[in-house]
Amino acid sequence: MLYAELIRPLLFRFDAEFAHTAVMAGTRVLSHLPPACKLLHAFARPRPCPVETLGLTFPNPVGLAGGMDKNAEAPLAWWAFGFGFLELGTVTPKPQSGNPKPRMFREPATGALVNRMGFNNHGANAVAKALDTQARRGLRPPIPIAVSVGKNKDTPVEQTADDYAAAAAVVAPHADFLTVNVSSPNTPGLRKLQTPEWLSRLVTVVRATGGGKPVLVKVAPELGDDDLDAAVDAVMEAGAGGLIATNTLGCTAPNGEPAGRSGRPLRELARQRVAAIRKRIGDRATVIGCGGIDDVASAQAMLGAGANLIQLYTGLVYEGPFLPAAITRGLKPLPH
Repeated sequence: MLYAELIRPLLFRFDAEFAHTAVMAGTRVLSHLPPACKLLHAFARPRPCPVETLGLTFPNPVGLAGGMDKNAEAPLAWWAFGFGFLELGTVTPKPQSGNPKPRMFREPATGALVNRMGFNNHGANAVAKALDTQARRGLRPPIPIAVSVGKNKDTPVEQTADDYAAAAAVVAPHADFLTVNVSSPNTPGLRKLQTPEWLSRLVTVVRATGGGKPVLVKVAPELGDDDLDAAVDAVMEAGAGGLIATNTLGCTAPNGEPAGRSGRPLRELARQRVAAIRKRIGDRATVIGCGGIDDVASAQAMLGAGANLIQLYTGLVYEGPFLPAAITRGLKPLPH
């Protein structure tokens, strides 16, 4: 109630990206205060509901989606709020500033966000250094951490696989698993990499340079029917550990630029994609459901559709940082 009545109205008075930057500054400070994080975790009261998948133990199935903490600034703070795992990034081999501002917009009437960030990040080396420093200083949380890898905007198409391989090689020693982002609508040409040929190639190179860490592929919500089946088959045959469904839904930002919409408008489509992937692969691999999850009911529905794990981003903006802990307390066990 404090968040809904005081904090959210205050944050919503500001530009969406400015508010995001301010929140990240606060979580970054919190992450350097382990005693405070432990107290906050006790206050949040996430219910243990462990999931065993990818050869890892997840203390609960609720994870932070990629895009929120692009530069691994605040892992310990996210654990304090109740998350059971994190996906950091997306990171690219070289630092890049992303698309021109404004590039993040709220749609309160529909519970959505629209973004055209463009893979703004400090680069793979900086993220690897941050994670290494956190581990050495006792600031790494006791939950699995994934790092999402992508290509730089100015990398020629013929060198795409080199970018994914280079980013994976740098961050893999500091990650528990890797995710391959080929589905953001904010990098020109990126979604063209969702053909079976490209997917097979990218999974193969990331696995080769990723030090044996599990590799998951994040797909776009627009990928459906035969195209989705072909993509799923390709990543599985290349040895992927599973898929994330889904990334944002392609749209046009208020300034007329290509963008991606996340949040409630994506909820049902993402759930359908999870169900389709699970039907295709059976129990052979991991499926992470992402899109429109902002309460216990939507989380339960995604898990019921076949997701092993789920992820949040937009829900945090509208419901507050203790949403992951609240979801864990409300989840009901699924039949096995």
